[in-house]
Amino acid sequence: MSFRLLSLGLCFLVLFHGGLAQIQPPRKQQTRLSGRSECQIDRITAREPNRVVESEAGVSEFWIPEENDELECAGVEAVRHTINPKGLLLPYYPSAPELAYIVRGEGIQGTVLPGCPETFETSFPSEGGKGEFFDKHQKVYRYKEGDILALPAGVVHWTYNDGDRPIVTIVLRDTSNVANQLDRTFRKFFLAGNSQSQQGQQGGRGQQQRGQETRWEVPSEGRTQGGKRRDEPRRAEGGRRRGQQEQEGSNIFSGFDDQILQDVFNVDYETVRQLKGQNDNRGFIVQADNFRVITPEKQEQGRERQRSSPSRGQSGRRGGGVPNGFDETLCSAQLSANLANPTHADVYNPRGGRLSSLNSHKFPVLDLLQLSAERGILYKNAIHAPYYNLNAHSVIYVTSGSSRLQIVKNDGSAVFDDWVREGQLIVVPQNFAVVKKAGEEGCEWVAFKTNDNAITSQLAGRFSFVRALPEEVLVNSYEISREQAKSLKYNRQEGVVLSPRSTSPRETAKNALLNVLFVCDRPKKREEGEDWIAIIYEDYHPYRTNGRVSDGMTDAVNCGYLDHDIEQFLNAKS
Repeated sequence: MSFRLLSLGLCFLVLFHGGLAQIQPPRKQQTRLSGRSECQIDRITAREPNRVVESEAGVSEFWIPEENDELECAGVEAVRHTINPKGLLLPYYPSAPELAYIVRGEGIQGTVLPGCPETFETSFPSEGGKGEFFDKHQKVYRYKEGDILALPAGVVHWTYNDGDRPIVTIVLRDTSNVANQLDRTFRKFFLAGNSQSQQGQQGGRGQQQRGQETRWEVPSEGRTQGGKRRDEPRRAEGGRRRGQQEQEGSNIFSGFDDQILQDVFNVDYETVRQLKGQNDNRGFIVQADNFRVITPEKQEQGRERQRSSPSRGQSGRRGGGVPNGFDETLCSAQLSANLANPTHADVYNPRGGRLSSLNSHKFPVLDLLQLSAERGILYKNAIHAPYYNLNAHSVIYVTSGSSRLQIVKNDGSAVFDDWVREGQLIVVPQNFAVVKKAGEEGCEWVAFKTNDNAITSQLAGRFSFVRALPEEVLVNSYEISREQAKSLKYNRQEGVVLSPRSTSPRETAKNALLNVLFVCDRPKKREEGEDWIAIIYEDYHPYRTNGRVSDGMTDAVNCGYLDHDIEQFLNAKS
């Protein structure tokens, strides 16, 4: 008898691990594929959505990779959903993992995990009015503004807005993840509804389906700096060709035979017809006024999260190794985490702002998705010190305010130097250097990164390579004095988020003059310099203009004028 029980236990163990392996990729296996080969990015553009699809209870706005070279090269897509109160995003499963950030609102999320039990029950009055009927289902959880939702590939998801204001969520789709095995196209397999209306946004302009208004919007060229690639690079073999786009069609049940569906569900023909949704013109965000599902109370869920969440800096696994399948299964995994709580900030400067990040050490399910996220807040005129992403692409979405953003590629040229504003999305490729300076109203953003443990390397500030280099290296690399090298290393004691510098009008004028004096190409005689400095001073004075100067003037400036010459001139003016 004991031998039979042992055999049965071993069989169960093998089956359990086999089912888990279908969802969890081996740690040694490659987890990302390149989105495109030979990407030559000469210009990056901050973009707003270029496809809009309206449903009965909301709207979906898409950034299409075929019209955005940076997204295609990074191997990702993005969509922004707005779900109205009482709106239900119908159940679907994606071909690639998704990471969602809740910009506004709160609601209920359901994730159906294969092989997991139905641990929640909802009671309804029976049709005869006698007793109650209990509906069993897998667990659901609440989310709120600032939450990150992990949506694994191949797993069924749905969401509902039970609040009194619209939910706005930005979603990254990692089409280059190895889970998306067929090709680099994102496919969403809906299990209800009818996406015929969505073929308009995917298949070509000008299409409009019955019962749905599909609006086409393309941002104007003048809003942000950008352009096209100099050369059209080759596609990776098996990759997506230009114009090959997702075609969702109807929900997957519409492809099965009616009689087969009647047999497998043991239902009548009318139910099968509704299951297929062939006459359903509501889109995929539908109005669900009578919606009842059991949800834990917020305080109970908070206690559950505290019990199940690993401490900061720990992976939640024994010894930090490979998941053993018993103490960490998807059935009990935490699928949401909050990025907005100020007490969880990783970097905080009371004069500059804060940064919060989520990686697989803090949020273990990201190990499965191979993605991570960061939320940043910069106060008025504060700076996010220059850095680069060592092992990931970064997709930045501005949730509030604006900032001046500069991105520099390996040859030292700026591929982006412009303002990014609320609602815009921009890609920062791996190893490209980037710096942000907030505008007058500050700036908030969320960044999705294509590595579950994305690493950044600072180029300025207390944690930068400059502080780590010997003084001798700085002196000889930049041909500067030791005093200048010390200033370069130690003048900024802040780390990642830098507070704005407080400069007097005199210092502002001096810096403006220096900026102009050392960018011209055609040096003039020294004795002509003071006249040109005077002209530039008048044009650049902080109380006179916005700091712009004509191209002709910079050509005429004496590039050799020194700092003490400008100081002498300013002293004479004051």
